[in-house]
Amino acid sequence: MATIVLDDLGKQFGGVRAVDHLTLEMADGEFVALLGPSGCGKTTTLLMLAGIYRPTRGEIRFDGVAVNDLPPQDRNIGMVFQSYALYPHMTVFENISFPLRLQRRAPEEMRRRVQEAAAQVQIEGLLDRKPAQLSGGQQQRVALARALVKQPALLLLDEPLSNLDAKLRVLMRAEIKRLQRTLGITTILVTHDQIEAMTMADRIAVLKDGALEQVGTPDDLYYRPATVFVAGFIGTPPMSFLNVNVERSDGRLVFVGESLRLVAAEPAAARLGTRSGALVLGIRPEDIRLSLVPSEGSIEGRILDVEPMGREFVVAVTVGREVVVALAGHGFAGRHDQPVWLGMPSDRLYVFDPATDTAIT
Repeated sequence: MATIVLDDLGKQFGGVRAVDHLTLEMADGEFVALLGPSGCGKTTTLLMLAGIYRPTRGEIRFDGVAVNDLPPQDRNIGMVFQSYALYPHMTVFENISFPLRLQRRAPEEMRRRVQEAAAQVQIEGLLDRKPAQLSGGQQQRVALARALVKQPALLLLDEPLSNLDAKLRVLMRAEIKRLQRTLGITTILVTHDQIEAMTMADRIAVLKDGALEQVGTPDDLYYRPATVFVAGFIGTPPMSFLNVNVERSDGRLVFVGESLRLVAAEPAAARLGTRSGALVLGIRPEDIRLSLVPSEGSIEGRILDVEPMGREFVVAVTVGREVVVALAGHGFAGRHDQPVWLGMPSDRLYVFDPATDTAIT
């Protein structure tokens, strides 16, 4: 197993900074997800860990030893690619055993280790088949077994579930998580899917434009986002944001926007102290109460769209020129272009500095 340190890591392609001053530590046996949109640097980081790319700056350390100049075959890693990268002319046994053949292992040892790896991912009965005879989920299990057969200290997963259907993704998330916990292998997952990251990883590192926005547990990122980007990226449907100004009226702190006026609860007021001027308010869809009749302290809006999701509705509401997304129960009767009133408990509001996009805590 391995502890991993990325120390001021950077990678530049011409004038483009793909990874920018990335510092991150991963404990022995930890499952860490690198999460972010396309082009944020997560796959580039993974390829530097694998030894396929060499860093432009900074250092990568495995168990305290710098590996920047170490070739991939000497890093004791296993890697699963998005495309699975199976050899179509080889059987499942031959695909799984390929890394061991490169290491010139004895035939008896190869058979034993292939059987063990196949049992770990539950494909013992498929060893004589070829990839074209397998389903997508079975091919992914073969790719996992090929990575595990090397008994790596570090397992790298590059978007391993993106080619699977929704139901199979759920099953494979649980399977990979079970394997990682059972084997105790330090694992790094690259994904743009926040659900994968939230359900599988011990900690998540959110990247944007090659830089680290925040690292923490799934709860840290969901309930204590450090930036507007993290707050809007984590959560389905995403957090809504409103531009407001802080005013003080009759000794109370009030958030005033184009079409809203909210009295801040004591925790928010204490957090802001004597601050005044522009702020960005964030609120999760599940924290908004929708009503078709006005109530004290509610904010009037107009329904833009209603999306039925089975047990609930996702409701988009215009408030002035801004759009807020809320969740409503199955019995919600609102329709497009109908007036609606939003209850926004001020103790559920997230507050951000618009100049820096960082949370005010």
